[in-house]
Amino acid sequence: MKIDDTDRRILAELKANSRLSMSELSRRVNLSSPSVTERVRQMEAFGVIKKYTLEIDYEKLGLPVQCIMEATMKNGNYKAFKAHIATLDNVDFCYRIAGNACFMMKMRFGSFAQVEEFIDSIASFATTVTHFIFSQVEINAHKQRAD
Repeated sequence: MKIDDTDRRILAELKANSRLSMSELSRRVNLSSPSVTERVRQMEAFGVIKKYTLEIDYEKLGLPVQCIMEATMKNGNYKAFKAHIATLDNVDFCYRIAGNACFMMKMRFGSFAQVEEFIDSIASFATTVTHFIFSQVEINAHKQRAD
């Protein structure tokens, strides 16, 4: 599938708000609603659009502490580490990466004590470096090229 500038505009709008109706999306990209609907369906079918997501305010759910954590395996037991991380519900993402660390995770906690407990719980698997998140820089979706 070849992606053109119109598709990129559609993707940028959906990235900013995936709940847009097809009629609103068509107004924003200046195409008919049937044309936009067909383009979105094609991008879904070809796997360009993989899923639609939800943004949650975790602070309102009692999870105000967010961090990016690097984990470096001690014993090379990647499989056990991945299995452990997959069971946790406070992990937004976990990527296997190249560089000094083996994994990069974004996690949410109710307190700094819970962060410390987590670090202690994986001490047999990995050493960690933790970066606490203070705020998020908003990226203008209209200026970005769609991923």
